[in-house]
Amino acid sequence: MPVKQASPLPGLPCVAAREPVRCVFVGKRAKAGAPFPSRPSVARVYDYLLGGKDNFSVDRSHGQWIMATVPEVPAGVRAQRALLRRVVRYLVADEGIGQLLDVGAGLPTNENVHQIAQHIDPSVRVVYVDNDPVVVAHGKAMLAENPATAVVEGDLRIPAAIIGHPLVRTHLDWTRPIGLLLSGVLHLVMDFERPAELTAALIRALPSGSYVFIQHLLDLDDPAAVQLQEFMTRSFGRVQFRSLEQVRDLFDGLELVPPGLVRVPDWRPGEEDAPAAEDRLAALGLACAGVARKP
Repeated sequence: MPVKQASPLPGLPCVAAREPVRCVFVGKRAKAGAPFPSRPSVARVYDYLLGGKDNFSVDRSHGQWIMATVPEVPAGVRAQRALLRRVVRYLVADEGIGQLLDVGAGLPTNENVHQIAQHIDPSVRVVYVDNDPVVVAHGKAMLAENPATAVVEGDLRIPAAIIGHPLVRTHLDWTRPIGLLLSGVLHLVMDFERPAELTAALIRALPSGSYVFIQHLLDLDDPAAVQLQEFMTRSFGRVQFRSLEQVRDLFDGLELVPPGLVRVPDWRPGEEDAPAAEDRLAALGLACAGVARKP
């Protein structure tokens, strides 16, 4: 019987002190009898907060703690998903981008990038990249019958491996503009890992006319932000909130499109997906976002 370790935060259930194991997925569910992860995943907790079912008990425990302790977070997650819809629509419908590279993609749940983009143009090609093997296995199973969409295992901290991945090279046409999506992933890269250099390496590989989307949690003197940062550090082992100026530096060499780098709900809000008043208020204090074009 595994020995239990101390709960990461008061009131949070203890989990067994062992590394997560790979699960075997059949269709959209885990195969009966397959072992379950004992540590939470950012992607699966995010799925739970969105009301998804592709998560495990350890993810739900962490999600429940977040909802009870930092109620602004679920609202921020909803605002982030609405933002993703707006960004993908802008890239595909307004700018004619026909291929998207989503790094740190998480689970391809409802209303994710491929669904939004291919609803506008069925020929849009999408590559999801994530460093969680469980998420990658699940994503591959879910998208097995979608030839325009691929899922690969990769880590933002090793950009050369993403750029050089055989499936990434063949699934996307690197002579034509690409939309690079970095939604909610750069704040999981610590300062000592040089996020600006990692981002720049990906951007250098993009053809001219490509676009880069970044959504990032903000370092604010706000109780909700402070509590969320502490929780994510203890639960996931890493998080780095940054100032608006630090996030702007990640767009170095690119041309920000209007309205520039702004709080999440303020990036081209549409009447059909504008967040509720309470969601807007909560999300305003947590994250910023911007889209920029590579000259």
